[in-house]
Amino acid sequence: MPSPPPTALAAPAAERTGLLRDTAFLRLWAGTVASGLATWALPFVLGLAVLDGSLTAAGLGLVLAVRTAGFLAAVPVAGVLADRYSRRRVVGWAGAASALASPAIALGLDGSVAVMAAAAAVVGVGQGACRPAFQALTREVVDEPRRQQANAAMTLAVRVTTLLGPGLTALLATVTGTVPLLVGTGLLWLAAAALPPRGAAAPTAPPRRDPFHTEFLDGLREARRHPWFLAGLGALTAVIATGYSATGVLLPEASREHYGTEAVLAAALTGYTAGALAGALLMARWRPRAQGWAALAGLACYGFAPLSLLAPAHPAVVVAAYVVAGVGVELFNVPWFTAAQREVDPSRLARVSSLDFLLSYGLAPVGLALIAPAADALGAPTVLGVCALVCFLAPAAAALAPGARHFSRRPPAQGGRE
Repeated sequence: MPSPPPTALAAPAAERTGLLRDTAFLRLWAGTVASGLATWALPFVLGLAVLDGSLTAAGLGLVLAVRTAGFLAAVPVAGVLADRYSRRRVVGWAGAASALASPAIALGLDGSVAVMAAAAAVVGVGQGACRPAFQALTREVVDEPRRQQANAAMTLAVRVTTLLGPGLTALLATVTGTVPLLVGTGLLWLAAAALPPRGAAAPTAPPRRDPFHTEFLDGLREARRHPWFLAGLGALTAVIATGYSATGVLLPEASREHYGTEAVLAAALTGYTAGALAGALLMARWRPRAQGWAALAGLACYGFAPLSLLAPAHPAVVVAAYVVAGVGVELFNVPWFTAAQREVDPSRLARVSSLDFLLSYGLAPVGLALIAPAADALGAPTVLGVCALVCFLAPAAAALAPGARHFSRRPPAQGGRE
C-alpha cells in the first residue's frame, strides 16, 4: 500500500467525506471507547470501595495486580488469535468474558478477595485480548486516508473520559454505591463486545496452522522488518518505564513537600489530560512532512514533566510542563498507531500490535516498583534528572533509525522525503 503524499494541515479528499457519517466507524469508535472507559473505571471504582470500607488497600493492590497479570498474559495470545481469525470475533469473545466477570468482582466485595481477584484476572484477559484486535480492526474498517483522523477521534474520546470521569463516577457513587458501578463496567464491556462491525478483510483460518510460538515469532520477524518501529517502541518503553513512572510516584510527594498541598498534583494531572486533548485535536488534522520525527519530538516532551519536579518552582511551571507532556504524548500516539496500521503486513498486524502493548505496558509496573527505592537510595532529584534525560535522549536516538523520519520503510512518494 503506497504511503500518502506529505501534506500540512490539508486533509485528503477522502477524509472530507466525514467519519461522523460512517456508521461502521461510529460503531468501532463506540466499542473502543466503551472498552477504554471500562478499563479506566475499574481501579477508580475499587478505590471508592476502599474509602467506604468494603475493600482493604491490600485487597485493592492484589486485585489490580492480578488484573495486570491477566492483561500481560493475554496480549501475545490475542495477537496470534486476532491474526488467525476474525478480529471482530476476538473482540466479541474478549468483551463478553470481561462483561461476565465484572459482576463477579462486585460479588466479592465484603466477602472474598479471592473471588474478586479471579474475576479481575478474567477482566484483565479480556482487556489484553481487545487491544491488539481493536488495532487491527481499525485498519479493516477505516480507509487509509482517514485513519489518522479516526485514531485521533478514539484517543480524544478516551481523554475526555479521563478528564470528566472521576467527578461523574464519584457523583454516581453517592447515589448508587460501588456495586452498581462495578456492574456498570460489565455493561460497558458488553457494549464493547457487541458494537464493533465486522472488518472488510477479516482473515480466514486455513485448514492447518503453525504452532502458537511459531506464529508469535513470525510476528516478531515482521516487527524486525520495520527498524523505525523497533526504535520507536524502545523509546516509548523507556519513557513509560522512567519518566511516566517517576512522575507517577514522585509527583504526589513533590506536591506535598514543595507546596504543602495536593492541589498542584490535581492541577498537573488535569493539565496533562487537557494537553492530551489539545494534541489529539491537532493530530486529527495535521500531517507533518516528517511525521516520525515530529512524533518522536512529541514523545520527548514528556521529559519536561520530571524536569519540572527537580526543585521547587512556581506551580504554574509544573502545570505547564504537564500540559506540554500531554500534547507531546498525542503527537506521538496518533501517528504511531496510524503508521503501524499502514506499514505492517495486515496478516501480522495484531501480533505486532501485541508486542507494542506487551513491552510498553508490561514494563511500566517494573518502573513503578523501582522508582521509590531508587529515590530513597539516590535522592529524588537524581532520579528525576536521570528520568528526564532518558525521556529526551531515547526518542532522539530512535530518530536515527532507518525510516524513522516518516515511520515508513518505503522511499518517498514525492521529492523531499526519504
